[in-house]
Amino acid sequence: MTQTLIKIYAFFLGACLGSFLNVCVVRWPRDLSIVKPRSRCPQCGYQLAWYDNIPIVSWVWLRARCRCCGEPISPLYPLVELFVALGWFAAASVFAPDYFTALRIAVFGTILLGVGLTDARSYLIPDGFTLTGFIWALATAVIAYLRGQPPAGAMGFDVASMFALNPYDAIVGACAGAGMIAIVGWLGEIATKRDAMGLGDVTLMAFVGATVGPGRALLTVFMGAILGVVCMLPLMLVRRRVVHEQTELQFGSIGIRSRIEFPLVPFGVFLAPAALITLLWGDALLQWWLRRGP
Repeated sequence: MTQTLIKIYAFFLGACLGSFLNVCVVRWPRDLSIVKPRSRCPQCGYQLAWYDNIPIVSWVWLRARCRCCGEPISPLYPLVELFVALGWFAAASVFAPDYFTALRIAVFGTILLGVGLTDARSYLIPDGFTLTGFIWALATAVIAYLRGQPPAGAMGFDVASMFALNPYDAIVGACAGAGMIAIVGWLGEIATKRDAMGLGDVTLMAFVGATVGPGRALLTVFMGAILGVVCMLPLMLVRRRVVHEQTELQFGSIGIRSRIEFPLVPFGVFLAPAALITLLWGDALLQWWLRRGP
């Protein structure tokens, strides 16, 4: 009965954090406070009452429309709330009774979702997500080290190998993740002759590396690159466009040079799910790869 109540509480807490996550995703890229002002309708400016801001429930009750102006409310808001709520419920269910590990995974996944959504919307990864995650990762690494060996996880998860085992591994993991993605960005810049990686990707991998340790941080970058290629390459080939540039040739004449320009790729959209996959199934992926042989 106690575990059931904890799972229900985790669901409702996740829904509330999902609602707060929506605020962060919308406001942080615009350099707005996530505390003030209170939530308002983006169309008419109507300030939402507390009963208009209940996660999931209010959207259904209002029939997806603003109470004041009647403009539609995006379904993305309740979907994010529901997704986070289910994630917290799943973490509490799978890793019970080790609720400290469940909490670490739930927070990790929530921050990664915020990163993915913000990067997809704004091509930006706010420091609010990555810095908060980095501090959380270091603090929980210290607590986990003081707690000692965690109990075995459910569904075959080896909890002891999922996270950085101590603060030292967390710091090394942060350096490994940030350094690896910086090198990838540098090589991409050489190949494409333009910025290939933003600073947000570097700070994201510092947070991820501090959480999962150095080995899985490198695996995360590798998996993120694979996901990016598989998902974006067909779209990039379809959406590529030819850019014509004026160039000055010898003797002052003007010529036209053409080059192919590809759309920007929000790499954080792929690093975020890759980090969660690596955390949960990193060992299984590495063992599968090693069994394949050369």
